[in-house]
Amino acid sequence: MQSFWTDRKGGVIPIFVLALIPIFGAMGAAVDYSRAQLARTKMQIALDATGLFLSKLPAGTNQDTLMARATEFFYANYSESELVSIQLTVTPNVLPGKLNLTANGIYQPLIVNIVGATSFPVGTATEVKWGIGKVEVALALDNTGSMAGNKITQLKIAAHDLINVLKNSAQNPGDAKISIVPFGVQVKIDTAFRDVFWLKWDSASEKNNWQGCVEDRNKNYDVSDALPVSTDNATKYPGTLSCGALAKIQPLTDNWTVLHAKVDQMIATGNTNIPVGLVWGWHTLSPTLPFTEGAAYGTQNLTKFVILLTDGDNTDNRWSDSTTTINQRTTMVCNNIKAAGIFIYTIRVINGNANLLQNCATSPSMYYDVQDAGQLSSVFNAIGSQIANLHLSK
Repeated sequence: MQSFWTDRKGGVIPIFVLALIPIFGAMGAAVDYSRAQLARTKMQIALDATGLFLSKLPAGTNQDTLMARATEFFYANYSESELVSIQLTVTPNVLPGKLNLTANGIYQPLIVNIVGATSFPVGTATEVKWGIGKVEVALALDNTGSMAGNKITQLKIAAHDLINVLKNSAQNPGDAKISIVPFGVQVKIDTAFRDVFWLKWDSASEKNNWQGCVEDRNKNYDVSDALPVSTDNATKYPGTLSCGALAKIQPLTDNWTVLHAKVDQMIATGNTNIPVGLVWGWHTLSPTLPFTEGAAYGTQNLTKFVILLTDGDNTDNRWSDSTTTINQRTTMVCNNIKAAGIFIYTIRVINGNANLLQNCATSPSMYYDVQDAGQLSSVFNAIGSQIANLHLSK
C-alpha cells in the first residue's frame, strides 16, 4: 500500500482524493445550509404563531407575564432538535401597539464539521400589532391669550384634522373617543354641575352666579385623579367666578359633529396653568368622578392618551405666579398620569419650557417642538395616524 502512494504512476490518485475534500466539504455545506434554513423556517413559524398569540393579550401586560406566556406557547409549537441553546426575547415598543419578538439558536452541522465548522448561529424575528382595538384621547389645549391670532386658528385646523383621522380609522362605533379640554388658569365645565357634591363654594352668591369656572384643587389633589369625598372639602373642586371666555370641556365622545363644534368654540384668553389642563384631561379619561365616560383602567385592548399642547411658560395658578413652582406641579401631574398607564404626547408651539414638556412626554419620540404654527396640522396628523395605525387598524 505504501508503494501505491509513492509510485509515480499512481501519483494522480492521492491528488484526486485530496481534491475531493473541498468538493465533499462544499456538498456538505450545502446539505447543512439546507437543514439550517429548514430549522430557521420552522422556528419562524413558531415565532409568528407566538407573536399572534401575544397580540391577543391586553395592551400593557407586564414583561414577566409576556415572557412566561411566550415561552410556553413557543415551545409548544417548536419541538425540533436541529437547533440548540435557543434564546427567545419579547420587547414591547415604548408606544403601545407593537411587540418585537426574536429567537436565536445554534445549529450544529452534521457534515461540515469534518472540515472545521462545529456550529453557527441561526436567528429570526417578527413584529406584531399588540392591543389592537379602542382608544380614548384627551386633547388638553392651551387656550391662553398668547395663542391669539394665527396660533389658535392653526390649532383649530389641526384639531379638526386629528378628529377626522380617528373618525376615518374607527371600524366600529366607540373604537375611538375624544375629549377636549381648553385651559387657561382655570377650566370651564357645564353649569349643570352646579349642585354636585364635589364642587366647593366660598359663598352662596358665588354658587348662584357661577358660570362653570373651576380652579386647582388643594395640594396634592391638584395633581391627582383621587375621588372627591362629600365630607372632605380638601378633595373637592373649587368653583370660581372668573375664567374669561374659555370654552367648556367636552367629555369623551365619538360624536364627531359635537367634537368639531367644540373646536370651533375655542377662544384665546388669560394666563397659563398647564397642570389644570393636564389633570382635567386625565379626569376625562378616568372612569370615576368628576367625569365617568372613560372606560375602566385595564380594559382589554383599550389604550388611553393625553395630547398636551402649549405655547408658553406656566404663569399663574390658584396659589402662585412662580413659574418654577407651577412647573413642579406640572412634573408631578405628568408623572401621575403616566403611572396610571396613560400615554402622553406633548407639543410645544414656539415658546415654553422645552425640557419640561419633553420630560412630560411618555418617550422623546412623543414630544414635538413646533417652530411655526402652520406645522400644527402635520404634527396632529402624524400623532393621529400613529394612534390609528397602532390601535385601530384591523
